[in-house]
Amino acid sequence: MAVRRPKLAPLLMGALAIGLLVVLGVQQAPEVRSSLRTFGHLHWGWLAWALGAQAGSMAALAHSQRQLLQVNGTKVSARSTMAVAYASNALSVSLPLAGASVGTAFSFRQFRRRGVDTATASWALTVSGVMSSIAFALLMTVGALLTDSPTGATIGLSGAAATALPMLALLLSLRFGNIRHSLNGAARWLVGRSRRWFDRPGEDAADAFEKILNQAAALRATPRQYGIAFFMSLRNWTADCVCLGASIAATGAHVPLRGLLLAYCLAMAAGSFGITPGGVGVVELALTASLVAAHMPADQALAAVVIYRLISFWLVMVIGWILVARLSSRGRATADEAAVPLREAVGEAPASSQSSPPETSVPLG
Repeated sequence: MAVRRPKLAPLLMGALAIGLLVVLGVQQAPEVRSSLRTFGHLHWGWLAWALGAQAGSMAALAHSQRQLLQVNGTKVSARSTMAVAYASNALSVSLPLAGASVGTAFSFRQFRRRGVDTATASWALTVSGVMSSIAFALLMTVGALLTDSPTGATIGLSGAAATALPMLALLLSLRFGNIRHSLNGAARWLVGRSRRWFDRPGEDAADAFEKILNQAAALRATPRQYGIAFFMSLRNWTADCVCLGASIAATGAHVPLRGLLLAYCLAMAAGSFGITPGGVGVVELALTASLVAAHMPADQALAAVVIYRLISFWLVMVIGWILVARLSSRGRATADEAAVPLREAVGEAPASSQSSPPETSVPLG
């Protein structure tokens, strides 16, 4: 069996980003040493605000998805959606390039285990992603308008348009039959090429995709559900930015209110390319540079970024991986429990039992 070699381009780009961070750290050694001294004089009250804002950000993400998952009356607990939000986020930020897809697939499987049908889970995750992107584009637009720099405003507005337009097109595809027809045609073409080259997926993959797409298009949330979901998506991004602002205040620096939002959005946009896991190196560079451009001292900007990333990335990721392990083990246990009645029904002893099969069994077919 041939061993697949890892793609070199993502690895090289990630190594380049981290290497650049190290080189800049060496070149800016005085600022680095000054930022380290900042950690000895932190304002702990603002750190508590940063932690609370980040917890609120994740809660808003979970609540947004929960609103959409309940579109057809299926009840999903707030505790479950919160756990899935943390776990899927951990998967998303831990893998370069494919992290977002892996995180979405994990969320989909977890929601299916909780009784949400395939079409609703697919629709909810799609619409949640669309709303999150539009909310981010809105914040970037506001940040661009707040800045005094024409260049910053141009970059911000261009980034907002590039983020929102593809998501709007995807959302419209669920409402108009001719667009869905084009998507189904493209899916059939892709499935055909994939089967020719790799002998997979199955022949009915295109039909299954069309069925799910049509079922998802038939779902209709109420204006209130849409409104709450979008507000929570907006709150998700806003609370994360508040976490950054509180991290800056924790260092004793003045928070650059006019440039903070655009600096945050530009850094998040840079990290979203997935060159490194969770944008490690990329986000730190972009955010520090943006804060310095917003007239923050370099040493305080670097210290604030380190605090912000420790809370918003590393702490949230650790919590998420703990929940990944817990949810995965619970899913395996559920699958084993579900398999026992099936094995007994076909006359097979459970794997954990040493007893002989029952004398009578349910005939198959």
